[in-house]
Amino acid sequence: MRLILADDSVLLREGLSRLLEDAGHDVVAAVGDADALLDAVERHEPDVAVVDVRMPPTHTDEGLRAAVEIRERWPGVGVLVLSQYVEKTYAATLLAGTTEGLGYLLKDRVSEVADFLDSLERVRGGGTVFDPEVVRQLLARTTHADPLSRLSPRESEVLRHLAEGFVNAAIAERLHVSLSTVEKHVNAIVDKLDLPRDPGYSRRVLAILRYLDG
Repeated sequence: MRLILADDSVLLREGLSRLLEDAGHDVVAAVGDADALLDAVERHEPDVAVVDVRMPPTHTDEGLRAAVEIRERWPGVGVLVLSQYVEKTYAATLLAGTTEGLGYLLKDRVSEVADFLDSLERVRGGGTVFDPEVVRQLLARTTHADPLSRLSPRESEVLRHLAEGFVNAAIAERLHVSLSTVEKHVNAIVDKLDLPRDPGYSRRVLAILRYLDG
């Protein structure tokens, strides 16, 4: 696939470029700031842009804002966001729009080369990929009023896999249960969370978004 890398660390850019090229992919641009990223996407329109959250000049949310702009201006370009830490606000901002062709991984995950390459393929194919640790922290709650408390342990496990971007068949395989069992769990989850049955909304996405404001 054709890729653009955006990270202010030269070492990380060079390391990722070599890793991806060795895997047979084409890194058409590797840049160090958000403006250069947007220029590169406009020029090359890659399959996927791999974007660091924090980049110059302020090292706060430049990469995140650029990622959101890419998804608005070039919806056919997949975006895989990399972050050093779990940043709930940034993850929630990304999830507020469509989640097709979107990923959010911690940088430590890059060291697991096979998983990282698989994540890129899934994002390229229109899938959603969220780091398990990101999902765990996004869904964590400490109050007794936590809506997640309505879910059984198995339903919570299914919801975690949904949030990581897995389809029902993949969840069934991971949990060693039938596809119909997973479908029943998904239906139970959205019912227990009182999610609307509006065809204009994805109840899967709403099940995750319900918890991102806390």
